[in-house]
Amino acid sequence: MHLGFPLRLDRHGRLSAVDDDEYLRGLVETVLFTRYGERVNRPDFGAGVDRLVFAPGGDELARTTHALVQAALQRWLGDLIRVEQVTVETVDAVLTVLIVYTPLRHGTAVGEPRIVRVTRSEAG
Repeated sequence: MHLGFPLRLDRHGRLSAVDDDEYLRGLVETVLFTRYGERVNRPDFGAGVDRLVFAPGGDELARTTHALVQAALQRWLGDLIRVEQVTVETVDAVLTVLIVYTPLRHGTAVGEPRIVRVTRSEAG
C-alpha cells in the first residue's frame, strides 16, 4: 500500500492509502501535469505539456505532445512502468492523450496493461 496523492484523509481521519494501480496512475498523472520548474529541487521534472495548451492544433501538436509524454514517462518512471503506447489525437479543439503502460516489478512486467486517458479542450 502507498499513500494516496494528493494527500487526503480516509473516513477514520488517517492518511488515505491506495493500491499499486492507483499509485502508479497517480505517478503518471503527476509527471504529465507537473510544469518544468515547479519542483524546487528537481526543476527539470515533468513532461512540459503545459507549454502546448495554447499551441495551434493539428499533426505538429500531436507529434510534439507524443514525444514529450513518451520521453518524460520513460525518464521519470522507466523503472516502475513500461510504456506500451502513447497515442495523441487532435479533433477540432480537443487534444486527447492515451497512455498504455504495464507495471514493472524488478524490471519484469506484471499484470495486464493499464490505460490513462487525458483530454484537454480550449474550453478547459
